[in-house]
Amino acid sequence: MADLPTLLAQGPVTLDGSMSTPLEAWGEDTNSDLWTAKALADNPDLVYRVHQEYFKAGARVTITDSYQASLPAFMKHGLSEDAARALIRESAAVAIKARDDFEKETGIHNFVAGSVGPYGAYLADGSEYRGDYALSHEEYVDFHAPRIEELVAGGVDCLAVETQPKLSEVRAILDYLKAKYPDLPVYVSFSLKDPATISEGLPLTEAVEEVSAYAQVFAAGANCFKLAWTVDVVKNLRASKLPIVVYPNSGAEYDPSVKKWVYPPEAADFGQAGAAWLAAGAKLVGGCCTTMPEDIAGLAAAVKKVYTAF
Repeated sequence: MADLPTLLAQGPVTLDGSMSTPLEAWGEDTNSDLWTAKALADNPDLVYRVHQEYFKAGARVTITDSYQASLPAFMKHGLSEDAARALIRESAAVAIKARDDFEKETGIHNFVAGSVGPYGAYLADGSEYRGDYALSHEEYVDFHAPRIEELVAGGVDCLAVETQPKLSEVRAILDYLKAKYPDLPVYVSFSLKDPATISEGLPLTEAVEEVSAYAQVFAAGANCFKLAWTVDVVKNLRASKLPIVVYPNSGAEYDPSVKKWVYPPEAADFGQAGAAWLAAGAKLVGGCCTTMPEDIAGLAAAVKKVYTAF
């Protein structure tokens, strides 16, 4: 059975979309510093439904509900370390069950990526879009290692080191992975200040070049940025030796003061937009905050059209 990097080498692949937006649309309250991770305890069946609906829409990869799941976050809410670890592992179990159930129904084998969000997500104040925090290499490892341990033990196919605003944090994660899980495939996705710059101010091309030096990184790019930036982001990365991953939001902008997204007046057409990303050279494509399964269905249709050209 092919792994995700092998599948990606054959042509473009569709990621899923937002976890938070469907959860909220289907009744889950995410207004907490745990954000979507709250649903792992409150409503795991709804998390399962989100994964299933993205598979039905045509996603070949779903991302675990662990972006904001960390030991400090759960323990701050009164959980023991063991209980916190169990919930992180549950994020993998729910996604894998959705994947396996879908395969039983359709014969299509899809993939589960374990989400490793930045330390800034734990701060729950929009820091992942600014990168205005600083930890030592060891402190980053201490923060991220327990979540990675549980995701790997839970059986994810790869890791999504995503929405990362700082190269130093990504280096710490990748150094840890290289030492402890050197055979685990990883993709890295930065948050952006603009189409050419990651949130902390470093050129995107420089950040991607740095992470491409790690053998287990199979794709790199950016996520949760403005939809209108996507083609420029891809063009900026075309010289990269790695497949380009992009999954923007729908064009909405996040207001951390009220923890809500402000939507544009017109809905985005992800099918039409995605065709332009693929033409520019994107390979691993999906949607981030404010997207729904119907957006991914349009994107998957665009990817399918590209496959017919091979």
